[in-house]
Amino acid sequence: MTSISNNKPLNKQLNKYAQWKYWVLIVTLIILFLSALPSWYGEDAAVQLSTKSPNTISSEQVYQVLSHAGISSKRIDQQQQNVLVVLQQADQQTQVKNILSEAFADRAQITLALAPAAPNWLLNMGFEPIKLGLDLRGGVQFLLDVDLDLVFKNHATMVSDSVKQFVRQEHISGVLVRQAGGAEVSIESTQTDERGLIRQFIAEQYPLWQVSGHQDTLVVSLSESELVKLTNLTVQQNLQIMRSRIEELGITEALVQRQGKNRIRIELPGVQDPATAKNVIGATASLAFYPVAETGVVNAIVLKDKSGQPVYVARKPVLGGDHIVDARAAVGDFGMSKVNISLDSAGGKLMSDFSRDNIGKPMATAYSEYSRNDKGQAQQTTKIISVATIQSQLGSKFEITGAGTHQEAQQLALLLRAGSMTAPVTIVEERTIGPSLGAENIANGFAALALGLAVTLLFMACWYRRLGWVANVALIANMVMLFGLLALIPGAVLTLPGIAGLVLTVGMAVDTNVLIFERIKDKLADGRSFASAIDVGFDSAFSTIFDANFTTMITAVVLFSIGNGPIQGFALTLGLGLLTSMFTGIFASRAIINLVYGRDTRRAIKV
Repeated sequence: MTSISNNKPLNKQLNKYAQWKYWVLIVTLIILFLSALPSWYGEDAAVQLSTKSPNTISSEQVYQVLSHAGISSKRIDQQQQNVLVVLQQADQQTQVKNILSEAFADRAQITLALAPAAPNWLLNMGFEPIKLGLDLRGGVQFLLDVDLDLVFKNHATMVSDSVKQFVRQEHISGVLVRQAGGAEVSIESTQTDERGLIRQFIAEQYPLWQVSGHQDTLVVSLSESELVKLTNLTVQQNLQIMRSRIEELGITEALVQRQGKNRIRIELPGVQDPATAKNVIGATASLAFYPVAETGVVNAIVLKDKSGQPVYVARKPVLGGDHIVDARAAVGDFGMSKVNISLDSAGGKLMSDFSRDNIGKPMATAYSEYSRNDKGQAQQTTKIISVATIQSQLGSKFEITGAGTHQEAQQLALLLRAGSMTAPVTIVEERTIGPSLGAENIANGFAALALGLAVTLLFMACWYRRLGWVANVALIANMVMLFGLLALIPGAVLTLPGIAGLVLTVGMAVDTNVLIFERIKDKLADGRSFASAIDVGFDSAFSTIFDANFTTMITAVVLFSIGNGPIQGFALTLGLGLLTSMFTGIFASRAIINLVYGRDTRRAIKV
């Protein structure tokens, strides 16, 4: 007995999709259409009140304050720790902020914002408008330089102080320890045995530091690999602190990313008060708590208070600002401003142990900030803002006074909540784009997109006739899906180069259909029926379309990975456009053609 097998069915039914494929297509289009819809409504001007604790300020309180001032709002939304006031008139935004600042400045951070204008039923489903970049919405951009020299110097100081202490404990004489600059420490000693002891101490206590030397001098330095690691760690820590500070300002759509070796680029779309953002982002402030030493003590450092009087304090602080988890400005006795400090568990234990052993002794609170001198070098300025006698054992919560006015206390509290910079930063570039220029960019960009889309639709309808109309439907579905994806993907931002990517996507989407339709025309010229030509045309064009889009996708991924800002915006829309054009050009257009022309067996037909 013999059997004959054939891989291809004898009676293959041409151009028929399974029902589930149509459901996938329909559900996908509906979801992405709903996702793209809020962007059509745009956004309204708003003012946001951000509080640390939920329900600190109610929407009723805000409504009463605005009603008393004669200002009507579109709506007031209570969002746990935030209250969002959506305005009817955009030109009232600054006025409303000033009114609310007078009423709630001691309890909330007041910031300008934008709120979606889409209906609540659409927003309640979780859909939001596309996030616009700085060049479309307007706002401010900062380029920050992270000064690593002081970080290296501080690490070298730590090693230098440890070696000096070791030399004193071991009663070694004739040793000169000094910083050679950067992350280097120079140790001079004429005794070989003494140098050996110092080498052993450094190897045990600081294994990441290399010791080299010639004759009577040892040079202790960080290796190149450790310098790179320290640089990366410092910049990453500053990035995290920057994000925390921007969150404290109530800005939710900021872009904070590293640029180059030691620079940070910050984009704040929609920010209309760049002065406030600049003061907070560019500030490098920290607190430290020092034991007060007796006047004239050798091992003490001298810091000046607000009056310029010298205060002797220990070299090593009790704890620094890195242990502060919360800081709140408040009004104390006699109307004086104060800052309530909350420490983490480690900081609370340090403060508790120190204050328990030093009741009746003074403790100084030092405020430090960095600035640039005339030569562009970073310099640290530290001053004593208060000296208080410890009356009882302190815990993880206490208060400090002497922070200045209530506004200065609020600023200090905000900086302490957001964290102290691990390295000083300086704003080296600032660029502001007004809302009107952003609106003009949007109008020009989408005008170019509309023109390109219209010409393409007209060409396809005229050149490919009946199949051209199918391509046009698929092209419109492609744009809807692309806008829906931009709105749906977290962190996706539409920029002006991104609009250029949208225009390019129009051409790529049509190119998919052009390849398919030309293959169909070739098969019709070979004498096949229309249905057979459609089937073979789609199958034979798929590999070419996939190869072309895959290679372009590689380019988009590379651009997104190594680029920043506008380049990433272009790469994002380009990559998403490739996915949607493949989906609509092959899957959606095939579904429509199957339903309309899939059973057409005519041969003498023009496409």
